[in-house]
Amino acid sequence: MKQARSTCLFFLLCIVSDDMIQFKNISKHYQLKGQTIHALDQINLDIPAGSIFGIIGYSGAGKSTLIRLINLLERPTHGQIIINQKDFTALNAQSLRQERANIGMIFQHFNLLQTKTVAANIEMPLKLLGYSKIEREKRLMELLDFIDLTHKKDAFPDELSGGQKQRVGIARALANHPKILLCDEATSALDPQTTKSVLALLKKINKEQGITIVMVTHEMDVIESICDHVAVMESGHVIETGPTVEIFSNPQHPTTKTFIQTVLQQHLPVNILSKLEHQHHHSIYRLQFLGKSAQEPVIQSMIKQFDISLNILFANMTEIDGTVIGQMFVQLLGDDTLIQQAIEFLERHGVSVNQSGEQV
Repeated sequence: MKQARSTCLFFLLCIVSDDMIQFKNISKHYQLKGQTIHALDQINLDIPAGSIFGIIGYSGAGKSTLIRLINLLERPTHGQIIINQKDFTALNAQSLRQERANIGMIFQHFNLLQTKTVAANIEMPLKLLGYSKIEREKRLMELLDFIDLTHKKDAFPDELSGGQKQRVGIARALANHPKILLCDEATSALDPQTTKSVLALLKKINKEQGITIVMVTHEMDVIESICDHVAVMESGHVIETGPTVEIFSNPQHPTTKTFIQTVLQQHLPVNILSKLEHQHHHSIYRLQFLGKSAQEPVIQSMIKQFDISLNILFANMTEIDGTVIGQMFVQLLGDDTLIQQAIEFLERHGVSVNQSGEQV
C-alpha cells in the first residue's frame, strides 16, 4: 500500500512539473573592453506549464537575455535551463535542435522574409523540418484561417499592416505545433488597437491550444491584459515574482510599484494631497478592494452604520486573470473613534485600508 502511494505521489509530481520552465542559478556575463558585464545574476525562476508568463523591466534589465536563454539562442555562463524535465544546457547539438522544434518565437520587428509571400513565410519552418508539400499546405490553411488572413496568402510583407505582419509571425511560430511560445516585445511596434487584437490572439492560443507563453515587455498594461504570472526584473535580477493579481494588489519593490502606477494609480497627486491634508490632517485614505469585496456594497453599508462623512476623491477598477481589483481614494471626516471603527468595519469585509502617504 505504501509503495502504491509513493508511486502515485511520484506520478503526480511528474505531472505538476511537466513542461515547466525552470531557471536554476542562472548567470550570464559578457566581456566588454576588459570589463565583465553581469547581464543576469543568480536567477532562480519557475514558469508554470500552460501559463502566460510576463517578464517586465526597463531597458537593460536583462529580460530579453533571459527569454533568449530558454531556447539557448544565448547560453548561460552558469546555471541550468530545465524544460520538461530536460536540462537544455547539457544537450548535444542534435538533441537541442530537436527540442527547439517545440519552441516558437515572435519578435518586435516581425523578422519576416521580405522577398517571400505570407504563405512562404509561414511554411518556412515546416519546409526546414522536412514536411511534405501536402502536409505543409494543410497546416498553412489551418493557420491562415486561425489568424484570419486567408485573403493575404499571396501578399508580401510590405503589403501588410504592422498587426498583419505580427499575425503572420505568430502563425509561423505556431507552424510546428510548439509547446512553448516566446514573445520578445511582440507588441512594442504596434499601435494600441492593434496591440489589443494581437494580445487577444495570444490569449486565444493559450486557452485553446494550451501553449505556455512567455512574454517580455516594458509595458505594464500588457501584463495586466494577458498575463497570469509575472516576474519583475532590474539590473539582471528578478526582484519580484508571483501571480499577476497578487503583484498588482500588493507590490513590494519600489520598481514594481512604479510600473503598476502606470496602469493603476497608487497615489494622489502631491498638490491635491497637500491641499486636503492642510485642511484636515490625516484624513485621506486609500481603500483597496479585491475579488468579492470589489463587488459588494461595502462603502454603502459603512456609511449607513457610522455617522461620518466620506468624500470620494478618485476611484478605478480593473480585472486581472478573472479577479477584480478596485481602489478608491477617500477623505474620512468626523469623530476619530467612529472613523477608526469604520476602518475596522472595512477591513473585516476584506477591504485593505492605508492612510495616504503610507507605503502601500
